[in-house]
Amino acid sequence: MKKIFNFSVMLTWILLVLISCGKDPEKPLPEPEPKPTGPTPVQFTKPSYFPAPVYDLSKNPLTEEGIELGRFLFYDGILSRTDNIGCGTCHQQQAAFTHHGHDLSHGVDDKIGIRNSPSVQNMAWNTSFFWDGGVHAMDEVPPVPIQNEVEMGEKVATVIEKLKNTPVAGATKQVNYPKMFEAAFGTNEITADKMMKALSQFMMTMVSATSRYDYYLQGDASALNALEKEGLSVFKQKCSSCHATELFTDHSFRNNGLPPNRINDQGRYAITLNEADRLKFKVPSLRNIGLTAPYMHDGRFTTLEEVLNHYANDNAKPSIHESNTLDPLLKTGTKAGIQLNATEKQSIIAFLRTLNDEQFIRDKKFSDPGIGTSL
Repeated sequence: MKKIFNFSVMLTWILLVLISCGKDPEKPLPEPEPKPTGPTPVQFTKPSYFPAPVYDLSKNPLTEEGIELGRFLFYDGILSRTDNIGCGTCHQQQAAFTHHGHDLSHGVDDKIGIRNSPSVQNMAWNTSFFWDGGVHAMDEVPPVPIQNEVEMGEKVATVIEKLKNTPVAGATKQVNYPKMFEAAFGTNEITADKMMKALSQFMMTMVSATSRYDYYLQGDASALNALEKEGLSVFKQKCSSCHATELFTDHSFRNNGLPPNRINDQGRYAITLNEADRLKFKVPSLRNIGLTAPYMHDGRFTTLEEVLNHYANDNAKPSIHESNTLDPLLKTGTKAGIQLNATEKQSIIAFLRTLNDEQFIRDKKFSDPGIGTSL
């Protein structure tokens, strides 16, 4: 029995030696994959029938953390002198990010501005911003309202200092911005450049393309009724020269015949000082137009009927103010304007309401985060 035991032990030892000799000392066992660190990338997806976006994402890639930081900044009154006027004050989600019901928007100390708040939607495709096109890069948009005396009335440098000093002890809004900036950019250093990029990331995601019209484009013929389809046909004939592509704007600046109001706003002329630009304003997108009343740069029209009556210029008193810069498209007939009868007007309005994007104005990822949650 002893010999058999010794033989078994020896055999086991020989096998162990052989297995050990068979291992390659040059190839250590693979190390476990490191856990991902840093911001979480987000893929920007455009609707297939939209043109290529203008914004250069290679300089500001989207991340979950950057978008969330931008959302908090968008709604936080800390960007204003009074700490209670945020971007979301004048750009309200339920009104497709306009200041619904206000012809001219109200800012700090309830001061009244000179223009109606444009909608914040599909910003990735904008070649310029504001009614006069005074800004050409989305990252440069936020400083304009922040530093405007009647909008937010603050200095960007002061905003940065306020963000650095969060959370504020005893304050209702407990937001730790240094922590959020670190999550978004890998460092808790807060700069104006990072703040603008975060806001841009959030605005990049604000794509409106889930209206009934969009479902119709994607092959659902039942998404529009007969009147709405007729309106689409009339719209293409008489309105799409300016409100072009599926974005419903050609991004141009035009004089649409509105006589100057009491403010005597001269539009793009104030930016270029070129006489050819006098009384020209940016052609707005018509997406969500049924949700964004009042209309025009000064909010002078409260209904779509009033808008079309202006363009038809068929009242006893002419609506269109003729001047040297009046758009040529409004001078093609015997009188200024666009020939539209009552039936055509109603069909166009019916079609325009199909551009309302209910999903967009209810999407929680665009909503006010409440800014009171401890982060």
